[in-house]
Amino acid sequence: MTAVKIIKVLGTSEESWEDAAHEAVAQASESVDGISGVEIEDWTANVEDGQITEYKTTVQVAFPVHQSQE
Repeated sequence: MTAVKIIKVLGTSEESWEDAAHEAVAQASESVDGISGVEIEDWTANVEDGQITEYKTTVQVAFPVHQSQE
């Protein structure tokens, strides 16, 4: 049986929510091994003068829990 751990990561982009999600996964993969899935939890943005200036995507990242080799 495999246990899975889930963490939340916030990605940002000046281009789109999709780019923000890709950035979240890319950054998480630098310190988390074996990412097996993601779920988009929330989409938000910063607005200035009636225009979106920064897209933000909160992503739940799933990866397997590895047991210690003692």
